[in-house]
Amino acid sequence: MIGIVLVTHGKLAEELRSAAMTIQPDLTRVVAVSLEWNQTGEDARDRIARGLAEADDGGGAVILTDMFGGTPTNLTLSFLQKDRVEIVTGVNLPMLLKCASLQRSGKPVAEVAHLARERGQRSIYVASDLLADEAISAAAAERREP
Repeated sequence: MIGIVLVTHGKLAEELRSAAMTIQPDLTRVVAVSLEWNQTGEDARDRIARGLAEADDGGGAVILTDMFGGTPTNLTLSFLQKDRVEIVTGVNLPMLLKCASLQRSGKPVAEVAHLARERGQRSIYVASDLLADEAISAAAAERREP
């Protein structure tokens, strides 16, 4: 089974895990590591290492971080291991849920990471882009009505 470690600024990791647990209460091996603003790099790395050890039962792990180039991502890079630990940045709830749905799939860690990234990217929209066609159709229909 592939473990999941959320590593973020502030309490975002805990809140994402909580939201995911509300949607999918049977989640296992999903660990939140929320890095505090006043934490030292050494302390943060230790917390990430403990989170990774808790999440990974031998099947590897995907680390989901909040922002490429941010401290959480930079600190997790030292844990990257080919075929064992992968890191995906820009975490969002759909990405986390996709990753969780693949934990027991038997897919390699790298494939799970790529599929989670794709799902996260596909879940981002500008609402007016989606609603524009509907709004135009509705406005046209209103003009036709007597």
